[in-house]
Amino acid sequence: MAGRTVVVTGASAGVGRAVARAFGEQGASVALLARGRRGLDAAAAEVEEAGGRALVIPVDMALATRVEEAAERVEKVLGPIDVWVNSAFTSVFARFPDVTADEYARVTTVTYLGCVNGTRTALRRMRPRGSGVVVQVGSALGEASVPLQAAYCGAKHAINGFTAAVRMELRHERSDVAVTVVQLPALNTPQFSWALSRLPRRPRPVAPVYQPEVAARAVVYAARHPRRAEYRVGASTAGTVLAHRLAPALLDRYLARTGYDAQQTDERARAVAPHNLWEPLDGPRGRDYGTHGSFDQEAADRSPYTVAARHRLLLSAAAGAALVTARALRTRAART
Repeated sequence: MAGRTVVVTGASAGVGRAVARAFGEQGASVALLARGRRGLDAAAAEVEEAGGRALVIPVDMALATRVEEAAERVEKVLGPIDVWVNSAFTSVFARFPDVTADEYARVTTVTYLGCVNGTRTALRRMRPRGSGVVVQVGSALGEASVPLQAAYCGAKHAINGFTAAVRMELRHERSDVAVTVVQLPALNTPQFSWALSRLPRRPRPVAPVYQPEVAARAVVYAARHPRRAEYRVGASTAGTVLAHRLAPALLDRYLARTGYDAQQTDERARAVAPHNLWEPLDGPRGRDYGTHGSFDQEAADRSPYTVAARHRLLLSAAAGAALVTARALRTRAART
């Protein structure tokens, strides 16, 4: 990646920040797009310390014209965009009836349409040149949903359908531009500290939990090998997705019963907690939240299990894991 220009959205914290630093370690010029200036400045320092070149551009990915302006600046300062990574998102932890129409629309606009805006802007430059890679940062929840995150699950499902359609169009054109998706497991990011939550207890990632650097390595790998339609990180991601396909009713029943507790700690939530749905918490008056969340003690820093969606050998292993999961769910369901 040395000498290449990479754009990372959602680069101020969490996965996006880990991805930006990983590309910096490869010697890339990295444009950092997000809303929070304090987080962006800290991320830029990490990219340059790792050996890359950083360009900070504060932008809300929900605003298509601003995203286009950001891309123009990137190419003027750093050169033609080679890789575009769509990682920006926001979420609400709550039962669907407790999420207002405006809140639901905001999650959808940032998480789904932000990805659409980024992809459109990237392809507008890559298609005429006949080169470039777009990497969508997806989620296992884009195929197998959980309760209490209806807006986020819906947006991630939408990204999968949108990306598949765009990929078909590029193939029809015989374009050398590639679009791929990296489906991620639960990660230890600041999301659980700054997302809007109406849960009685503090939100948490569903175990098993991985560190953001695991995701970052997968994204860099996907950018280098983009011809695979999809990558899945972590055995839990592949196993859950395949279990949902093999025994959807059983998995849904299991998650309906366990999904509430699995997404909350034992600690009571604050009565009024700040959140980043409308404004960044790492803005000029805020603080830098970093890459990691508060679950370092349980988060794994590596996963040997990254699956290319069309790799038959690894998919066979994943199918075996899914069958075991489905049988376990069937047994538990029979006891209830």
